[in-house]
Amino acid sequence: MSASEQEFERAADVELHRLLAAIESLGLDLEAELSMGILTLSFPDGAEYIINSHRAARQIWMAAERTAWHFDLDGTRWVAKKSNEELTATLEGVLSKKAGKKVALR
Repeated sequence: MSASEQEFERAADVELHRLLAAIESLGLDLEAELSMGILTLSFPDGAEYIINSHRAARQIWMAAERTAWHFDLDGTRWVAKKSNEELTATLEGVLSKKAGKKVALR
C-alpha cells in the first residue's frame, strides 16, 4: 500500500469513527455499527443508511434515502465534488429528515 493509500485509509477510518461516536451520542432510535470500513445505520422501519470507505476511488461513499454521494478529502473536509456538499452536513440533513428533528453531529 502506498503512502497516499495509507493516508487515505487513516483519514477515512478517523472520519468513520468520528461519525459513529457522534451518531451514538444523539440517542436516536437506530442501530449504528462500524465494521471493516462500513458504517451501517439501521432504523426500526427497515431503512438502512450506509457510509463506507472506498479505497479504489479514495472516497467515502454514502447511500441514504435512494440517493448516493461520493465524498473526496479536501484538506480536512470530505466534500462531494458534483454537489459541493460536505459529508457531516449531508448526514445531518438526512438524519434530521428521518428523525423529524434537527440533528447536529459536531
